[in-house]
Amino acid sequence: MAFYITTPIYYVNDEPHIGHAYTTIIADIFSRYHRLFGEDSFLLTGTDEHGQKVQAAAKARDLDPQTHVDQMVVRFQDAWRELEIQNDIFMRTTEPFHYSVVQQCLQELYDRDEIYLHEYEGWYSVSEEIFYTDKDLVDGKSPTGKVVQRVVEKNYFFRMSKYQQRLIDYINANPSFLQPDGKRSEILGFLRQPLNDLCISRPVARLNWGIPLPFDDQYVTYVWFDALINYVSAIGYRQGPEREAEFNKWWPAAVHLIGKDILTTHAVYWPTMLMALGIALPKAVFAHGWWLNSTGEKMSKSEGTVIKPAEVVQKIGVEQFRYFLAREIVFGNDAKFSYDGLVQRLNAELANNLGNLLSRSIQLVTKNFAGEVPALSATPAPESVALSAQIGATATIVRREIVALSPSTAIGAVIELLSATNRYFDSQAPWKAVKEDPSRAAECLYTVLDVLRAAATMLSPVMPNKCAAIRSRLGLEPIGSWEDASRSGMMRGGSTLVFGEPVFPRLEVAKVG
Repeated sequence: MAFYITTPIYYVNDEPHIGHAYTTIIADIFSRYHRLFGEDSFLLTGTDEHGQKVQAAAKARDLDPQTHVDQMVVRFQDAWRELEIQNDIFMRTTEPFHYSVVQQCLQELYDRDEIYLHEYEGWYSVSEEIFYTDKDLVDGKSPTGKVVQRVVEKNYFFRMSKYQQRLIDYINANPSFLQPDGKRSEILGFLRQPLNDLCISRPVARLNWGIPLPFDDQYVTYVWFDALINYVSAIGYRQGPEREAEFNKWWPAAVHLIGKDILTTHAVYWPTMLMALGIALPKAVFAHGWWLNSTGEKMSKSEGTVIKPAEVVQKIGVEQFRYFLAREIVFGNDAKFSYDGLVQRLNAELANNLGNLLSRSIQLVTKNFAGEVPALSATPAPESVALSAQIGATATIVRREIVALSPSTAIGAVIELLSATNRYFDSQAPWKAVKEDPSRAAECLYTVLDVLRAAATMLSPVMPNKCAAIRSRLGLEPIGSWEDASRSGMMRGGSTLVFGEPVFPRLEVAKVG
């Protein structure tokens, strides 16, 4: 089974912030889970490198655009390495193969009269690189509050309106195509109004940094038409027989993760483009929410409220950061970012729940059983049997919630298993039982260690290195399998445990925030 997941390709001019990191980390977590499930998985991320903003930024730096983007892209590539992103391709829209695919698509659509020349008069947002009509404006600005300017010029248009009803029918027939449900309703509401055709060109006289139209060299391709095609060009579309099998493997098993601010481009522009080209639509488009500042407002670069991932990672560690982003917010909703909330979450669930349980159990085995895992009891107590049964049940929930694109819920199931294990540990009190009934203490410690083994594997896509360290403390190979994580009784009696410093040290708000 194939699983293909994409992030947006980010504007190369941007500096990676918490929003970029959030989408990319979640995509990486999904990709790692599907690999853990035994599936083939492919993760795409990258940068969008054409358009008016890029051209203007390059000019301001007195550089040619290609040199500018070559320098700027490194910030994203470095950031993703630091955040342990395992992308299978880092897509850049300046790649020659992408140029070729975009031009092939344009030529085909033009030859079939899906693209036509027309004089346009309307409002243009330079920052968004989107045209708007009078009815789109809100208080004289774009719907997202960006400054617009009046433009009159000839351009080429894609007959997007031709596919309006077909798209409505598809969305209604495929409820899981647009997620979450609120975004599906939003797009269906948008499509109740007449759909305009899409301007897919910019005159070279105004913008020369883009992919030239193959049928008119006085124009370059609209940046969104160019950028969206990356999702298929990256996996071999229209690149000869040798890559056809690759494309057919991954498409249409694609899940596009996007921020809610680019929902229309992915839920309207992209599907209609695919319909016109005769390409199946992707499996799903999921528009997640925003990370807001501590007062509940959208973070703003100009106001200095943007959170930089590198600064947070430096204070708390990369894998704790990955965990917090995936766990704190119900995927699809907005959430406030605060250091108080971050510290509270990490201390409660990682330091206290997981980390403390690991330290206490290993310490007791080291002290009372020569540091070796006690043998599995042949006749375990009902409490031990019940807890062990939760391992398989939890694995089932984790897999179901990951497939449903709900990482916070999946992680929460593992945390509930660990909470149940802590309650079991306290009720069994092996530090007391070892003096009166060593076999009962041994059974308790084995059961706890077995849960820790499984939990470390279940959480490994979120925190790969921390979970590998936990498994190593348990005398296991660093990487576990999903089959191993789904079964109880897999700890090896007699294995040597390793006691050491806490895997998750407690954090203090005063030092972090």
